[in-house]
Amino acid sequence: MEQNAIDWPTSGHVTVGFAATSYADVARDFSLPKPQPDQAYVEVSALEAGIINLPLIYFVQGATSGEVVRGPALAFSIIHKPSGTHLVFDLGLRRDIEAYPPPVHAILKVFGTVTVPQSAEESLKAGGIPPEAVQTVILSHLHFDHIGNPDAFPNATFIVGPGSRELIESGYPTDPKSAIWQSIPVERTRFLSSSDFSMSVGPFPRAYDYFGDGSPYLVEAPGHVDGHINVLARTSRDGSWIFLGGDSAYDTRLLTGEKEVAFKIDASGQSLCAHEHKDIAIEHIRRVGSLLKVPKVHVLLAHDWEWYEKNKGGGAFLPGVIPPA
Repeated sequence: MEQNAIDWPTSGHVTVGFAATSYADVARDFSLPKPQPDQAYVEVSALEAGIINLPLIYFVQGATSGEVVRGPALAFSIIHKPSGTHLVFDLGLRRDIEAYPPPVHAILKVFGTVTVPQSAEESLKAGGIPPEAVQTVILSHLHFDHIGNPDAFPNATFIVGPGSRELIESGYPTDPKSAIWQSIPVERTRFLSSSDFSMSVGPFPRAYDYFGDGSPYLVEAPGHVDGHINVLARTSRDGSWIFLGGDSAYDTRLLTGEKEVAFKIDASGQSLCAHEHKDIAIEHIRRVGSLLKVPKVHVLLAHDWEWYEKNKGGGAFLPGVIPPA
C-alpha cells in the first residue's frame, strides 16, 4: 500500500511504514542546554507573509469537511545579538499568486482562498530591513507556502535541509507534475547534509548549532517532507527559548495529544496524509509536544491561526519582537 502526501506533494508516492531509525523512542526525560556566562541569544520577530485556507479534514483526524480555518503562513526575522547577524526563517507565500506553476494551482483549488496582504519582503522593509540587505534565508522546506519569492532577496544565501537538492533537481518544470518549484537560486544555496546535524539538543537527536554558541539550533524535523528543518532558538541570556516548528503540525492539539494526525484510505486504496512519512512525523510531533511541558519555552507553528489571531498587528511582529517566554 502506498501513501500520497495531500499537502503539497513532491515525488508522488512514498511507502507507509518508513523506518523510524533513531526516532523510534520518543525522548521523555531531557533538558535544554543551560545558559553560559555572557550567553549568546537571538531576537525573533514574526513577519506577515500571507494567509491560507486550512481545511482541517486533511490535517486533524475526525475533522469534518466544513471545518476550515484561515491560517497564517508565518515567516520570521532572527537577529543574533552578539554579532548583529540577521537571518530570515521561511518566506511564506509570494504576492503574485498567479506566478505559481500549474501543480501548485491544482493544490490551491483544493485548499481554497490564498491572500497576501503583505509579503515577507514587504514586512521586512516595513520593519526597517531592506530585502536586498538580507544575507541569509533559511527555509524550513520547499513547499510553495514557505519559499515566498526568492528573487526579492538578490544578495541572500539560501540554506535548506538534507534531501532538498534532490527535490529541487527533480522539481517543476523538470518534472511538469511536481509541486516543488525550481525557483530557489541553486548557485546561492547551501545544501545541508545529514552530517551537519551531528549533535542532539533537548528532545531532538539531530541538530546543528548554527553559530556554535548555543543560540539558534537548526533541528532535523523528519516526516513531513525531505529537507524539513525547524529552529530551536535561545531568546534570552537566562534560559528562554522559542521553537519554530514549520509544518511539523498544523494544529496545536496535535502537539498536546488532544487530536491525532489525519489519515484515511481513499477509494483507490491509497492512504492519504499531510505528511510523506506519517509514523516518522508523529514521532517528531511528540518530541515537539514535549517542549510544551518545559518552562520558558514558546512553541510556534508556521500556520498557528490561534496565535496569529491573538497577535496580528501587535508587538510580536517586526519591528517588534516576540517576547521571551
